Amino acid sequence: MTMNPITEGYAVFLHDGDKSFGAVRQVHREMIVIYVEDAGDFEVPRAVIKDVHDGKVLLDAGKISADLKKAIGHAHTDEDPRI
Repeated sequence: MTMNPITEGYAVFLHDGDKSFGAVRQVHREMIVIYVEDAGDFEVPRAVIKDVHDGKVLLDAGKISADLKKAIGHAHTDEDPRI
């Protein structure tokens, strides 16, 4: 399967239609660096990327690291729910 190119600034998701938990900060041949809200930067191997389209990067939840899963689970905890 050929994926669309990834660009810095693309939103990152686990599932299409979910709320984004971060954004692409850097793009490299073997991996991308994503910023996860409230957790910082994570290196993500390209093998973890499930799809790229419409300014979105979708990751395969079954292939992400435990640290990244934990960060994603807390990505929006500091947000004000009234906003």
